[in-house]
Amino acid sequence: MILRLGDQRLDLARPVLMGIVNATPDSFSDPQGPKDPDELAERGRRLVEDGAAIVDVGGESGRTDTEAVPVEVEIERVTPVIERLAAAGVPVSVDTWRGPVARASLEAGAGMINDVSGLSDESVAEACAETGAALVITHTVAPPKTKAFPHYDDVVASVRDFLAERMAAARAAGVGEDQIVLDPGIDIAKSPAESIELIRRLPELAELGRPLLLAVSRKDFIGALTERPPSGRDAGTLAAVGAAADAGASIIRVHDVAGARDFLRVHDAVEHGADASLHLAPDLRREAG
Repeated sequence: MILRLGDQRLDLARPVLMGIVNATPDSFSDPQGPKDPDELAERGRRLVEDGAAIVDVGGESGRTDTEAVPVEVEIERVTPVIERLAAAGVPVSVDTWRGPVARASLEAGAGMINDVSGLSDESVAEACAETGAALVITHTVAPPKTKAFPHYDDVVASVRDFLAERMAAARAAGVGEDQIVLDPGIDIAKSPAESIELIRRLPELAELGRPLLLAVSRKDFIGALTERPPSGRDAGTLAAVGAAADAGASIIRVHDVAGARDFLRVHDAVEHGADASLHLAPDLRREAG
């Protein structure tokens, strides 16, 4: 399956990794990280070197205990980073749910809009339709920046029906089939047990016929299982990465790209076999010194 991101194309024959660059001071995972545009762009370039096929830039934290930032502030945070990454040829996604931010991001060189609100602002879809950018449609029944745990008779069926309806809305706005990615919204208005159920039954969502994006990195369901804060969840994240890949995820969004790349390479070789020419370089046989 080939995904269109404006002028770029992304081959999804095997799962690919999406790296994360937070241009916010209140991220749940790295609130103390660099916020200078040059430093953030350098972080994005390193993620590509580590194995990311696309870099997702966010200018507003998804935390529900903080207020939404003004549109102008979000644009000021993300566009300088997008411009630098796009100039270096890096495929850029932008994590936003607001139309003006989506348009400014696409003008700055982004090729994908990662809308975690389920198209609460349908002008986001219109912007993607006009530019040919990819659009990630995420399941949620909670308004942006709010926490909710609604009752689902069957969480997978509810997610599937919602995504089908929102995908139809995106198509009606002019978004092409080859631009659409679906995200079940792990931990977004869902309990840890419901997030795990979605990963287990991901093939039922693959029946919608579009690539699936799984944002599992350092999420609450991993914290609930491991009893660790976000900084201690990378080992648990790798287990979720493997489960997501096995279940049919096409794009997996992670903080530790290098670790996830190594995991997937070994996992893939064990599952499918390795090239007979595979060998270990002599200088990697033991630690130097």
